[in-house]
Amino acid sequence: MKRFSFDKYIGLTLFLGLFLASCGDKPKKDLGYDYEAAAGFFAADESFHPILDEELEIFIKVFNRNLPHKDTLQARYMSEQEAMEMLLKNETWLAFTSRRFTENERKSLEQRSFMPREMPIAYDGLAIIVNKQNPDSCISLKDFARILRGQATKWSEVYPKSKLGDIDVVFDNPMSSTVRYCVDSLLGGDLINSENIGAVLKSAEVVDYVERTPNAIGIIGSNWLNDKRDSTNVTFKRDIRVMYVSRLDTADVHNSCQPYQYYLYTGRYPLVRTIYALINEPRTGAPTRFANFCRLPQGQQIILRAALLPVIGNLNVREVNVVK
Repeated sequence: MKRFSFDKYIGLTLFLGLFLASCGDKPKKDLGYDYEAAAGFFAADESFHPILDEELEIFIKVFNRNLPHKDTLQARYMSEQEAMEMLLKNETWLAFTSRRFTENERKSLEQRSFMPREMPIAYDGLAIIVNKQNPDSCISLKDFARILRGQATKWSEVYPKSKLGDIDVVFDNPMSSTVRYCVDSLLGGDLINSENIGAVLKSAEVVDYVERTPNAIGIIGSNWLNDKRDSTNVTFKRDIRVMYVSRLDTADVHNSCQPYQYYLYTGRYPLVRTIYALINEPRTGAPTRFANFCRLPQGQQIILRAALLPVIGNLNVREVNVVK
């Protein structure tokens, strides 16, 4: 498994940002597209792979009779930036991201006589995971931001009694929605550029890396972590440790929590992002129908069972007293 340094991707990230913002400057005569080719699949950030695969499986089973031919709609998983690039270049009509259209992106599409739409479908918690050998299970947002800024590069600088040595930080992809969330929400827009921070290419590789590396810490969408052996969705994968996260400067078991649905719903868990379906389809085809399906009761029920938080639905929260 390759682990990439972030400094190799800073220039590429900036280039793609400039490219996407300048799409609206192209003359109209250069803006042709192949509708059928773009309607055959959707593009999505790779961190949403588990939940979107489940949604697509049921969508095809239920609505296959309405599609032009069997299994027309397919999924292509990539980084968030790559998905946005395909959407803006009319190479797909649907992209799943953790952000809305920017003003420049929307303007670019509208100048080409498109009608871009944003559709929130779910809320996902970003999980911070560590190796089972790491005895420390609570972390504050302040300390996590220090690690991302390179201000804390050894575990003992966060936990004075730790003997794990250097902090080895791993993301899912240098251009993923996870990286963008951390940059925007935790670092105030500062780029990640630290020697102890790197990335693999897929979310599953983050879990594998942390499982094998005692001093590692990973950041991943919580929909990757639900243990399929647990039908109640109240446990995470047993081979890694999911950290408790606190908004307070000093984290402990009383002021920290994990990304369970209840804590996403109440707002107690601090690392929450919205999953959006971004649509630019010039007609109502399979991409638009799939995006709509994700918000229908059946699609929202799939999200609920996957331990994410639906955006639509009546959720009942009950207080339970456990008597020992």
